[in-house]
This record gives sequence, structure tokens and C-alpha cells, in this order.
Amino acid sequence: MKEKKSRTQLVADYDTLQRIFHRPEDEQSRNVLTKYMEQILFGLHDFLQKHVGITEEIPLKDLAEQFTSSKIARTPVKKLADVITEIIEEIAPQAVNVSSPYFIGHMTSAIPFFMVHLSTIVAALNQNQVKIETSKVVSVYERQVLAKIHRLLFNLDESFYKTHIQKPESALGSFVEDGTLANLSALWVARNRLLPSESGYSGAERDGMVRAMHDRGLKKLTILVSELGHYSIRKSAGVLGLGYDAITPIPVDGENRIDLKELKRTLEKHQRDPETAVMAVIGIAGTTETGAVDPLPTMAELCHEFGGIHFHVDAAWGGPVLLSERYRGLLKGIESADSVTIDGHKQFYLPMTNGMVFFRDPQAMDAVAYNAAYINRPGSVDLGIRSLAGSRAANCLILGSALDIMGAEGYALLIDHGIELARIFAKEIIARPMFELVTAPELNILTYRLVPNELHVSQGSTAATNKDVRLQLLNDINIKVQRMQREAGKSFVSRTTLRRSDQPDTVVLRVVLMNHRTTPEILNTILDEQEDIYLNRIAPTLSLNKIS
Repeated sequence: MKEKKSRTQLVADYDTLQRIFHRPEDEQSRNVLTKYMEQILFGLHDFLQKHVGITEEIPLKDLAEQFTSSKIARTPVKKLADVITEIIEEIAPQAVNVSSPYFIGHMTSAIPFFMVHLSTIVAALNQNQVKIETSKVVSVYERQVLAKIHRLLFNLDESFYKTHIQKPESALGSFVEDGTLANLSALWVARNRLLPSESGYSGAERDGMVRAMHDRGLKKLTILVSELGHYSIRKSAGVLGLGYDAITPIPVDGENRIDLKELKRTLEKHQRDPETAVMAVIGIAGTTETGAVDPLPTMAELCHEFGGIHFHVDAAWGGPVLLSERYRGLLKGIESADSVTIDGHKQFYLPMTNGMVFFRDPQAMDAVAYNAAYINRPGSVDLGIRSLAGSRAANCLILGSALDIMGAEGYALLIDHGIELARIFAKEIIARPMFELVTAPELNILTYRLVPNELHVSQGSTAATNKDVRLQLLNDINIKVQRMQREAGKSFVSRTTLRRSDQPDTVVLRVVLMNHRTTPEILNTILDEQEDIYLNRIAPTLSLNKIS
């Protein structure tokens, strides 16, 4: 951003540093801070609606030109009041108001206003969960919060939790930054447990993949996951030294769930190959693109049948559905997993960077434990010994407090609303001649596309005999509709390209319904806007009657 000259010369000396380190520089800064923070703390969503648009029709190139300075000034150039005013007046209007009920395109939505209060307290306390010396009681509290979610997932008996919740040698899970690092953590444990250091064999963690696999006569490790699996799985395979080609994508069935016949056939194939080992099978509880839930009970049975393969469930999206008595059955089988990923900043409605990974076996994370004399000593109650992250914030305080404030029933209301609204929306899409439902909602995600009357497939129509041309036209139309609606700045629906085996790449509009303020009326308005965009801005430029 272009730097503005201050009216008075600011200096960096020890006395000034002392003042700004401990309190606002002057009354003006205090007043500006109070003005905006009062709005944010007690009227968050009104503040966002006033100061932040959904999107702005300003090219990123133009925005980038405002941020070209790469020099750090030797002396201060702005007071706190100027910085705050600049963020609110210049940065915020070009940000995205993810809390808007018209923003239904991504897995980032509104957060309860009290999350800002909790985040402020966490920042002020500045506890470091890597070790007991910088967190003390917060590390003990963290174990309790992790146990609550572990019990939600695995539902083991009371004696299990009494034994392990505060036992230093046990770890029920860990907070990480996001779902990507949670998946990586789970697969890290799976790899090390498959290739441990033991008599006659090298270990992957200590000796490296080459020696560990050579000692066992292996040439390849593979991870089996639905072709709709999140890209973080491939990323994890790369980081862990398998290479992302080690991921074996399994086709999905007509409901976008992993094809069990193909999964079993692939397991049988690898079982016959003595040089290949299956490191993990991954079930998905809420795919990113379609929200589908894989058949977890049968997947767990297959993992057991084929020699106790590590069964990981990526429930980054769907995990909190377990809080809903009405819909928790959709995640049946998750209790049989060896590890589970949950992303707190999704359907736990926490601020960014609140991921979690959980393990059924409280000793599983010993496979990735690291100790150091100066920080993570053996027997310490903190979880830094077994965490992928080093220094990390006390996000457990935010989740634990939110669970107390909302309760399971409070979260269930939000989850039920999203799932039921998705079903209502699907019916509306089906009822409108200009739209086609592509993937029906299982949870609260669905995909659809705009299909003009001229491109409807009917018996004997020209469109039916020109599938490739028709598909390309529909893909182009839906790309334009989504882009124009986004740039108009009234609402936001995302788009993706569905890539599934034996089916052509299909551009679809994708909707994620998790904002409790989103209503059927708002959804109808969004569809009306899409129809209007097509009829008045796109259709006049097309010659659909000349398909040949």
C-alpha cells in the first residue's frame, strides 16, 4: 500500500517504544481503537456488513498496484490510529464478507460474535502449548477439550477417559493449524507404525524411507482414497517421502461415495504383490466438492480383513455432524477409525487455524514423539512432544469455551439448519427449468448448473447428438455466470470442475450452506440473479441454435 506521510515526525526511541508497547500512544489512538473494537466486539456482523463487501468489481491487478513497496522504514511512519483506520477503510472494503448470508460458496462462514472475545483473550494470554513451562494449566485444559471431541468420535467407556485424559504417557489427539496438517499428522503416524524401528528392521522416522522399505523387501507404499479426496492427501504423501503418485484414487459410485467393489479389488491386487504395502485407507466424511460421506462401516471392515490396515477418516467437514441427534447416523462407522481429522474453523464455527487430529489408540502418537532436554522432556503433560507443530496458540480455550457456550444442542441447531436448507434448495433447483441438480446433498453441500432451454437434452434434439459441443458450451456458460455474479458483489456461489471416472469434466456451481441466516428466500434471490445474468448478459452473445 502507498505510504502516507505523517503530519508529525515519528521516532523510534526507547521511551516511545515503552509507551506503544504497553498502551495506545495517545488519546486519538485510544478513541479510534475503542470506536471500532466496540463495534466488532458487540456488533460483529453489523460491522462486517457495513465495512466489508462480499466482493468488489476491482481487478486483482489494480489492487496489487497499491501494494508494491518492499522496504521497511527505519523510523515509524504511522500511529496506531492511522493503522486501524487504514485497515477498516482501505483493506476491509476489498476483503470478503464471509459472514454474509449471501456468501454460500465456501467452507468459511460467519462466526459467533463471542469468538472475537475468546480470540482476544487467547492472544492476550499468549500461552505456548508446546511445553508446560509456557502454558501450565492450559495444557491440562487442552487435554480435557481433546478428550471431549475424542469421546464424540469414538465414544469409548468412562473408564477409558478417566485413565487417559490426563495421563502424560497418553495422547488422544492434537491441535494443529488446519485439516491439511491433521491429515499429514495421521498419515505420519500410520507410516511410522507400518515401518517402525525393530529387531532386524530400520525405521522410516529414524533411518529414512529407503532403508526401512529395503529391509522389508518393499518397493512401494500406497494410500487408497476416493477420487474425490482432498488434495492435502497428495501433499501429505509428498512430504512423507512416498511421492504423491503413491496415492491410489478409487472411483466413486453414483452417489459420489467410494466404490466398495473397486476398493476391495484394489486391496486384493496389492495383497498379491509382496513388494507393495497399503499404508492407509482413507474414508471421507463430507467430501469437499459434493459433501458425500463414504460407507465408513464397510471400509473399516475391509481394513480389518486385509491385515489391520490403518483406517483414517477425513472428517474435516462432517465431523461436527455427530453433535446432531437427527443426523449423526450419517457418520456411522467413524468410531471404528484409527484416526480422524476435524477442522474446527469449519462446522465448529471457530476462527481460522483450528485443526485437530484424533487417534483411537492413546499410544499411537508415540510413533512421532520427539524429546529435547530443554523443552519437551519425557513424561511431560504437554502435547508438544507428539505434535507436528512446535509453538502454537491455546486454541483449546476457544473450542472448549464455545462448547460450554453453545452446548451440543446449540451446534446441532446450526448443523440441522444447513442440512435441511440444502434439501430445500435442491428441490428448488429441480423445480426450475433453467437449472439442473448435479449432485444431491447428503450433508449441506450440493452442486448444480445452469442449463438453458436450448441445451436441454430431449429425444431427437440436436443437443443430444453433439455431446462434446453441448458440454463445452455449458461449461463456458456456468463459468461466466459464476464470475459475473461474483463480480457484481451481491452474492457468492463457488464453482468447481467435477472430475470422476468415466465421466466428462463438468463445471458446476457449488453451494455450502452453513450460515444460519441464509434462508430459502435468499437462495431464490441468488438463483434469480443467475437467471438474469444468463438471459440479459450471456444469451445475447451466443448462437445456440447453430450447434452442429
